Amino acid sequence: MRKKYYRRELERLQEELVRLQMWVREAGLRVVVLFDGRDAAGKGGTIHRITRRTSSRVVKVVALGTPTEREQSQWYFQRYVEHLPAAGEMVLFDRSWYNRATVERVMGFCTDAEYEEFLQSAPEFERMLQRSGIILLKYWFSISEEEQERRFQKRSQDPKRRWKLSPMDLEARDRWVDYSRAKDEMFEHTDTDDSPWHVVDAEVKKHARLNCITHLLSQIDYEDTMPEPRELPPRDSGETYERPPIDDQRWVPAMYGSNPDEVDT
Repeated sequence: MRKKYYRRELERLQEELVRLQMWVREAGLRVVVLFDGRDAAGKGGTIHRITRRTSSRVVKVVALGTPTEREQSQWYFQRYVEHLPAAGEMVLFDRSWYNRATVERVMGFCTDAEYEEFLQSAPEFERMLQRSGIILLKYWFSISEEEQERRFQKRSQDPKRRWKLSPMDLEARDRWVDYSRAKDEMFEHTDTDDSPWHVVDAEVKKHARLNCITHLLSQIDYEDTMPEPRELPPRDSGETYERPPIDDQRWVPAMYGSNPDEVDT
């Protein structure tokens, strides 16, 4: 895909996301979108493109870290409930409660009993959310073993991305089959008619982003409430104002460009 075409399509979709955001706010909708998948599958990049032109007051991102000792003693879904949307909000979970069926299951961070309980409880929990009026969408980003390895290698070589390569990622490299089995069993129990998994082919990042955003927009019935462009009246200059000497201010050193000398620019 040519960069020019990709950018044009992304900007068009981001404009639609702004329209969706305005409708979510105006209609008081509550929307939850889950982004799950293997490490390096492109979940974070897609979320970033979704939120780039939207307001963080309406479209919120939740990426929870390792649970604290107190959270480990709570009902499993409790710390996720805390971040569910109020009216007029859309919440994007960068990894969700499905950590229990994937990471925790494969890495042995939960017991067999906790895992089995999750598989039984998750569909009931999601039906409860939907009965309350929450719009719930679940996306699974799917990539091949070869593509994941290529992205891991790229992260390792790039200082700007090296922070993304965690010890957990390295452990996951050796457990590809275990993750595949865990994902298959998770789908068997939680890919339901009323709360299905939508699988995104994430082998090509640009395709995945455009396809996911397009699908997301198609899943919510929204109206276009974008206001028409307004012709702004001339500014009222107001009262005469004399600014204090600019030398009295602590200017950031201008390593690029230059700071003003005498007048406010």
